[in-house]
Amino acid sequence: MASFYDLNVYRKSYSAALDIYRITKEYLPKEEMFGLSSQIRRAATSIPLNIAEGYGKNNGSAELQRYLSIAQGSCAEMEVLIHFIKDLGYITDIQYTNLIEKYNEIGKMLQGLRRSVT
Repeated sequence: MASFYDLNVYRKSYSAALDIYRITKEYLPKEEMFGLSSQIRRAATSIPLNIAEGYGKNNGSAELQRYLSIAQGSCAEMEVLIHFIKDLGYITDIQYTNLIEKYNEIGKMLQGLRRSVT
């Protein structure tokens, strides 16, 4: 593998983060800009950023494992935040289901990648 760009989990997490940015811009109220919108955006971008940083440091599998673990934690955080924006009525049930499915898949992919790195 040449770089993190080659990883499906990186590409999926990057795409999902873009979706979150679009959703927060379009559906979350302006008063959430420095609260929930900011938090969910940071968690969403944390996933591809930690994948990239772990691969970029190239200090061995233990270091990469640490960054992938952080990314996986951010993925779990995303599930809670997605529940929040649904329960607050900012997104529809269909949007909620689509986002949860994406982040469940990303979480499973991260878990598999972590197993393969050991």
